[in-house]
Amino acid sequence: MRNGLWIVLCILLLTAGCGGYIYLPESGYATETAGPDRYGPQEYGAAQEYGAEMDIDYMYTYLAPYGNWINLSPYGYVWTPRRMGYQWRPYSDGRWVMTEYGWTWIENEPWGSIPFHYGRWGHSNDFGWFWVPDTVWGPAWVNWRWSDRYTGWAPLQPGVEFRYGMDFASLSINIPNHYWVFLQTPHFLNHDIHRYILPYERNATIINFASNRNHMNFRNNRIFNEGIGIDMVRRVTRQQVVEYRTQDIRQPGPVRITGNDVQVYRPSFRANATVRPKAFLDSDKARQELAPIRTFEPRQQLPLSMQAAEVRRRQAEEKTLLRNTQSQELQEMERRRAGELAQTRDTAARTKLRQDNQVRMTQLRNQHQAEQQQLTARHKKDTEQVNRVTRKADQRNQAPARSVKKEKKENRP
Repeated sequence: MRNGLWIVLCILLLTAGCGGYIYLPESGYATETAGPDRYGPQEYGAAQEYGAEMDIDYMYTYLAPYGNWINLSPYGYVWTPRRMGYQWRPYSDGRWVMTEYGWTWIENEPWGSIPFHYGRWGHSNDFGWFWVPDTVWGPAWVNWRWSDRYTGWAPLQPGVEFRYGMDFASLSINIPNHYWVFLQTPHFLNHDIHRYILPYERNATIINFASNRNHMNFRNNRIFNEGIGIDMVRRVTRQQVVEYRTQDIRQPGPVRITGNDVQVYRPSFRANATVRPKAFLDSDKARQELAPIRTFEPRQQLPLSMQAAEVRRRQAEEKTLLRNTQSQELQEMERRRAGELAQTRDTAARTKLRQDNQVRMTQLRNQHQAEQQQLTARHKKDTEQVNRVTRKADQRNQAPARSVKKEKKENRP
């Protein structure tokens, strides 16, 4: 059996005509290869065979308590999580570890063992982030950017599928700015990276500081997510990169790390077009019930007052992160200018160098100012929404008390 799988893999690698990333107009991706023009579960051949085989109907049942299923054209049934708190984004609450599959995402969300390792994430202006199911497990379906200053990753959008025989690094993938999750590279190995994630208003500027790294490939019949070289991570973070082994578990749930072992849930899901979620919303109903986009959605396990305080705390962190990183960029530009001037002796060349640096410095300051204005506007809008939700909750809580007082007054002799 094993020899047969290797033969199939070798044939696919040699022909290389069977695909890479496929292009679908709604996704906004460009690619150089052709493939099946459809959404939904894709066949990946031998690399799909991990744990026990499961019907895709299990995804519908398991995720239902944690969110809403929506019938959304052209994807079919998609899922959106509920009660994720302030400014949640996919792959933002957890940590990265290195395994035999490359950089593997270890999520904090209790439901995350399926949506962060199968399928793709999209974004709607009506109801926020949504997940499109797929049947193939991966360590993390993301694209990468890297520099000594910043590291970022973004979920791959629906409609883009990996195939044997394709040079992933050669593809030009158009990912919207707000999909990116960036932090300063020295924090990349932190166990709780959520507190270090930069506000997305910084993304347009940071993208210019970080180069694209599309390193998804196959090694030993396994999907491997390299993204960033271990040596680069060690150099910048000044930490050793522990290499973990994966262990299969039978039930989805929070990931557990024991010693050098990471327990992962990765069955081979079986596509089944005849099943659907037991409860779902059509797209129009979802827009009515879930819109406007949930920039503030109180976590159910926290009192509303505590969640409002959490929003204010996170906003203060975002302001600090924005100011600090902007200041560091300006200081770095000043250091580079001083170094270039010190190496230039010609008077005319020095004059031109000063002029060029002044233009670049002015452009960067203008970008920083625009980021500050955008962040201030978002915080104002989000604070207003928090206040509206809080007032409505107070009114609901006070209504029964007023009714009791009225009843006592009417019954008074």
